[in-house]
Parts: sequence; C-alpha cells; structure tokens
Amino acid sequence: MLRKVMLLLVQFMTSVPTVIYGFVAVFLLVPFLRTFFRHGTGFSILAAGLILSLLILPTIVLIMHSQFAQIEPKIRLTAKALGMSEAQKFIYIVFPDARKGLLTAAVLGFGRAVGDTLIPLMLAGNAVSQPESILDSIRTLTSHIALVVATDSQSDAYLSLFACGMVLFSSTIAVNIMLRWLAASPEKINE
Repeated sequence: MLRKVMLLLVQFMTSVPTVIYGFVAVFLLVPFLRTFFRHGTGFSILAAGLILSLLILPTIVLIMHSQFAQIEPKIRLTAKALGMSEAQKFIYIVFPDARKGLLTAAVLGFGRAVGDTLIPLMLAGNAVSQPESILDSIRTLTSHIALVVATDSQSDAYLSLFACGMVLFSSTIAVNIMLRWLAASPEKINE
C-alpha cells in the first residue's frame, strides 16, 4: 500500500510544472533560508540547487523504478532458489543488471537540471558576481541567456550568449560521449 502511494506521489511530482516549484520555493524556501542562515536574501545557489534536485528526482526515480520492475520478476525464483535475501538479490543481481537504465536516469536528470532556466532565474538571485558560498546569489548560464536575449541585442553581453551556448552544448556533448563510452565497455563501470 505504501509503495503504491509513494509511486503515485512521485508520478504526480513529475506532472507539476516548473513554475509551480519556483513559486512555492520563493514563498516558502527563500524566507526560510534567509531567516535560518541570516545571510543574504535567501535567493542563492542553495535555494536553486535544492529545488532543482526536487525537480529532477521524480524523473530519475521513475526511470530507475521501471528498470528494477523489468528485471526483478525475471530473477525472483532463481534468487529464492539460491537462498538470497531481498537485499542480496537487489545488490548482487538487480542493481548491476540495471546499469544502463541507471545511466539513462542520471543523464536525463542532468539534462533537465542543466537545461532548466526558470528555477535558476527565480531562485539563484541573478547576481553577476563570483560567489563565495552557497548562500550567495549567482547567475547561471541559462538565466544569463534568458535575461540578455529579452533585454539587449547590441552590447557585449549579447555577444557573450554565443559563448554561453557553446559551453552548454559542449557539456551536453561531453556527457553523451562519456555515456557511449561507458555503454560500450561495461567492465569500466564495475571497476
């Protein structure tokens, strides 16, 4: 029963729009961070990071759940015949067998976090400065692109958009190349 309720909650969380996460965080998380740490405005790397984690976690969980649900029925009787406990079955058979699905979940989560513009725009503070702690404000690449495109088309800041786009594109290519390398050589993952 608890498993079904948790699965329904995670599925519901994936259907909530990003802007709702942002608004709830602006009215609940940011004031909490401001009063708890007594540093800055509350619009910070920490606020954006916490909400981005909350945003991508349901996607990762659902992909991992579907991978485990495909593998577990196939090996249930074999694991029982070998006298394995549920934990042993998961650690020694299900988890290693679900390696590609776990990599897929990680990549989709990474892609969603890197590509999200709204959460950093709403919660990171949009300060163009070098942060000294996770409680300081920062402007992310995606927020910078959104803010400059919306306001300016003639300055040096506008020209910086192409460099920002190349950095985002390069990081995406690097992650894809790494995944293909890991998928091609499964023994590298087990090391």
